[in-house]
Amino acid sequence: MIYKWNYEALKNQQLEQRDKLAKELGISPILCQLLMKRGIASVDEAKKFFNPDLRDLHDPFLMPDMGKAIDRIEQALGQKQRILIYGDYDVDGTTAVALVYKFLRKFTTNLDYYIPDRYDEGYGISEQGIDYADETGVKLIIALDCGIKAIEKVAYAKSKGIDFIIGDHHMPDDVLPDAVAVIDAKRLDSTYPYEHLSGCGVGFKLVQALAQNNKIDFSELTELLDLVAVSVASDIVPITGENRILTYYGLKQINSNPSLGLKGIIDICGLTYKNITVSDIIFKIGPRINASGRMMKGKEAVDLLLAGTIEDAREKSANIDHYNDNRRELDKRITDEANTFIDEHVDMSKKNSIVIYDESWHKGVIGIVASRLTEKYLRPAVVLTKSHGYITGSARSVMGFDVYKAIEACKDILENFGGHTYAAGLSLKEEHLAEFKRRFEAQSMEMIAPEMMRPQIDVDAELPFKEIDAKFAHDLALFAPFGPENLNPIFTTRNVQDYGTSKLVGKDNVHLKLEMIDQTTSFPKNGIAFRQSAYYDMVKEGTPFDICYTLEENTHNGKTSVQLYVKDIDTGQLVNK
Repeated sequence: MIYKWNYEALKNQQLEQRDKLAKELGISPILCQLLMKRGIASVDEAKKFFNPDLRDLHDPFLMPDMGKAIDRIEQALGQKQRILIYGDYDVDGTTAVALVYKFLRKFTTNLDYYIPDRYDEGYGISEQGIDYADETGVKLIIALDCGIKAIEKVAYAKSKGIDFIIGDHHMPDDVLPDAVAVIDAKRLDSTYPYEHLSGCGVGFKLVQALAQNNKIDFSELTELLDLVAVSVASDIVPITGENRILTYYGLKQINSNPSLGLKGIIDICGLTYKNITVSDIIFKIGPRINASGRMMKGKEAVDLLLAGTIEDAREKSANIDHYNDNRRELDKRITDEANTFIDEHVDMSKKNSIVIYDESWHKGVIGIVASRLTEKYLRPAVVLTKSHGYITGSARSVMGFDVYKAIEACKDILENFGGHTYAAGLSLKEEHLAEFKRRFEAQSMEMIAPEMMRPQIDVDAELPFKEIDAKFAHDLALFAPFGPENLNPIFTTRNVQDYGTSKLVGKDNVHLKLEMIDQTTSFPKNGIAFRQSAYYDMVKEGTPFDICYTLEENTHNGKTSVQLYVKDIDTGQLVNK
């Protein structure tokens, strides 16, 4: 794959500002360049960024309807009313339910939780869930990570004498459900300072408000932050503002004293003795929690997250790990089938989007398949299957294309839809499928420029090898946790050469293990270029080349060193924006 490298060099005035900041902070000017790209231009702002502080979390009562929600929960607790915590079946929903349940069970035993079945009930609030609440004497449902569009379901619950509190982070419609409280920073009337919380993050703000209202010390909430970090990382929300603070301290909790349920997953992932990062959550912990809702029942994930003994946690983790293995097999098979269909029936040179349907595909993995198609074809992808008489599916998008808005433009032919800028879900009747394909493609043709369908790498800074030392790596680590809108910086070094010891590694020699020097140092830097063995001959010939890479810690035989994770290799293709 041929990438376009983009790099925006600083102007003279910016260079002066960068160097002044570097002198004041005592760190590399290159790192100050990264700060400026994040809108951080003063010493005070930099110190605040490098030292996330829980005291900087916003007052939860700034959230719309938070006061109403707390009053109703306290009424339920005071009158010993039965409370049901209801959440979506993905990582965000199950962690949100576990978090609020763990907090409330300290004050009441008249408590239950419910996760809808992906296949029998579908996404969001279901009549079955409300009927279950009615049958078990529930008077208050707290819905998390769902419910913002559940107007009819909330009315149905009200007819049965059941109140609703909705804590969501998805985009609302113009009309909100008639709930006691609708807590969502994306409400049009919201003045809350930060709108990118995960669903579990909204749940945390709810318990923070309860604690604050009842003079419970914040320290009693810190044990819940591991769940928030897992949700933020897995739901791919921006790691800025409050999310960065919550994730920073959540990772501390995960690495020092995780809940027994997470400890079970950590052990089965092989992460027991590793410093766990956002990437570990995204690629190892999150998929296993998700696998429960994808393959069986999401409630099992909450059961695990609430495990009371390590033995129970390990048993439940083993079950979920088995689901994850099955999920991987299905994911691969359906992805292969989708790619084969596209190769045989779709001329991608004439398409700006992918909408693909097969009624036999497993509903639990089509979102993953959509992600893989988007990654391969660099186009928004909607993958659809059949469930309960409707066509239902998941959409994923490319950078710069709001897939939620594109789907919303088709709402008159949809039964249901919801989601975010880059990931959404929908359902429709079969007779509307052709029209949906037509409209979605029209939206993509209008909104997606040709360059958006070409793979690109945005380079943050040029970095001579002489700058890469222990202090640079230590200071760079202060930028973590990395994630959307605070990505792990990509550096470039020009005119590097093989030190003479680079070699092919891995099964079938598909990876390139690099040992390189540049014009600033004769001491080699180690790098790994996964699946880039095609460059081996060029490298060994001694031809100078350019690399772009991230810096990663690599631990081998108990020793930790800095390694260059090489994303691309080329000669002289760096393009100034």
